Amino acid sequence: MSQRPLVLVSNRGPVTFDDEGDFKRGTGGLVTALTGLASHRDAVWIASALTDGDARRAREAGGRPFTVEAPGGGEYQVRLVESDPEAFDRFYNIFANPMLWFIQHYLWDLSNAPDVRRNEIEAFEFGYNVVNEDLARAVVEAIEGQDEPVVMVHDYHLYTLPGLVRRAREDVTLHHFVHIPWTQPDAWRVLPTRVRREIYEGLLANDIIGFHTRSYRWNFLQCCRDLMDLEVNFNDGIVHFEGREVWVRAYPLPIDANAIRRVCDQPNVARHEEELLRRRREHLVLRVDRADLSKNVLRGFTAFDLFLEQHPEFREKVTFVAQLMPSRTDVPEYAEYLERIEAIVAVVNHRHGTPDWMPIQLKLKDDLEEAVAAYKHYDVLMVNAMFDGMNLVAKEGPIVNTRDGVSVLSENTGAHEELGEYALSVNPFDIQELADSIHAALTMNPDERARRARGLKEIVTSRDPGDWIDEQIEDIRKKAGVEA
Repeated sequence: MSQRPLVLVSNRGPVTFDDEGDFKRGTGGLVTALTGLASHRDAVWIASALTDGDARRAREAGGRPFTVEAPGGGEYQVRLVESDPEAFDRFYNIFANPMLWFIQHYLWDLSNAPDVRRNEIEAFEFGYNVVNEDLARAVVEAIEGQDEPVVMVHDYHLYTLPGLVRRAREDVTLHHFVHIPWTQPDAWRVLPTRVRREIYEGLLANDIIGFHTRSYRWNFLQCCRDLMDLEVNFNDGIVHFEGREVWVRAYPLPIDANAIRRVCDQPNVARHEEELLRRRREHLVLRVDRADLSKNVLRGFTAFDLFLEQHPEFREKVTFVAQLMPSRTDVPEYAEYLERIEAIVAVVNHRHGTPDWMPIQLKLKDDLEEAVAAYKHYDVLMVNAMFDGMNLVAKEGPIVNTRDGVSVLSENTGAHEELGEYALSVNPFDIQELADSIHAALTMNPDERARRARGLKEIVTSRDPGDWIDEQIEDIRKKAGVEA
């Protein structure tokens, strides 16, 4: 049987257009994996028009898919969907971020926030649902006339879309991958019951729901039992919903190791390396992150402050380089968080610094080449997120590091399920443990450092984004009972 047509749908697409009509390709493991898939199958990728340039390109295409050349050869079809600007603002800035993002990273300070009022309810009804309806309509149009089509949905922006597609096409095979953590049942009780039920009913319209880790999978199954009162088979990962069996699976997202290695060969990397080596002291601690509340940046700096206080012998011998990409600065909580980050860096540098040594170098930028240059030379890689869907930095760093650098890794990152054996595991809320781990990493026996570094590299290179896609396609085949 020939391959069935495939539709990919996500909020953010593989390309973004500027005002001149030029486009830049998306980055990251997800886009790389899906781009490779879309360029080698009969597929169309549906996404929201996020910029004025996107909207103009969508109108030029008459609301139909258009062809984009894939970086590695081949072509794929993209359809950008324009939503009402006010509806999209409600969808993205009030409901998806922060409401869902905060729930799924345990970020709400429940004694103070959130206050769910008409504003949030209407953001769900007239924002989140509207954008999901717009994209669902595009999906239904894309599969019109096709027998038993396959639709792969991505992330927390599109929880109600699968139910809309299912109602229009009972024969569709729907697969939904959630890229962020799935929290335990009580975290979801923040949402009004009706809103929560709509979200779960939308998700459970899928045939398969995928997460990065077994623990997120387990949490979702618990939610279906406790919040929806559904029959759940925890061993087999099955939820019984409206006469159907919904499979719940874990597919840890790998990185493209070769792509990261290729970045090492870029001229700018050598230039950044030269500058880094000129300024470095005996030891280098590194973090590369978005300045997101979930990344736990403040506690990381506080732990480094404590480490310097308790181990004065390391003063002027170690530098903490933190490359942080400002994130969602139009959201008040994020703007305030960035101010607090800059403030604590100033305090630590004032407390411990000398005229010719600054303990923390804070770089507020998104520069992959500079990050890769730092990856090559760190002694300690700090990934202390409070909660993280996967955390690809934890996988990228060890691939190109040349110093048997030690990973200090939060037990609440998705990556920990795979890498924890060869990292120094930390409770992200235990600042003393984190300070002790920095010391342990910097004083570790060279043979032990080498053993851990080898273990990390072996695990990270054992799978690639193609394997990740193949695992999901294979489950789609099994679930549908025919070739996907």
